[in-house]
Amino acid sequence: MRIIGIDPGYAIVGFGIIEYNKASFSTIRYGAITTPADMDFNSRLKVIYDDLCSVLDSFKPDFLAIEKLYFTSNQKTAIAVAEARGVTLLAARQRDIPIYEYTPLQVKQSVTGYGKAIKKQVQEMTKRILNLPEIPKPDDTADALAIAVCHAHSYNSRLSDIMDLQIEK
Repeated sequence: MRIIGIDPGYAIVGFGIIEYNKASFSTIRYGAITTPADMDFNSRLKVIYDDLCSVLDSFKPDFLAIEKLYFTSNQKTAIAVAEARGVTLLAARQRDIPIYEYTPLQVKQSVTGYGKAIKKQVQEMTKRILNLPEIPKPDDTADALAIAVCHAHSYNSRLSDIMDLQIEK
């Protein structure tokens, strides 16, 4: 299965595309969509949408995994990130790509086995799992790859649960 992980934002949207097949990972592409700080916000949303549509059309993922938003402060930033996240979800929905959302805790738990892991631990484990030569930059890209890995683990777990139910019948 091909998964695109997304770390949402409006200045930087990290993305990472992986293949997952029978507990084996391969990295297809990763990078970031960036928008300049001095650009009109609505234009920034259009850049994110257009660039993401191009990535989705080029790599045709089976699933989109995205981080759930979590903000403790700065409501202005939260709203802007939510709007950028919305255009990301729209791009996937228009292509009938199933969307799965994960909390930072779920991503940390899935990638490192520890829900309170620090960012560097998650990035290092993601690098190891995907057999990358170095931790991808910017951090948003590494986070997006971790989100994709989380989905692979979670989806595989759900699939085995379904198979167990079918076997019991």
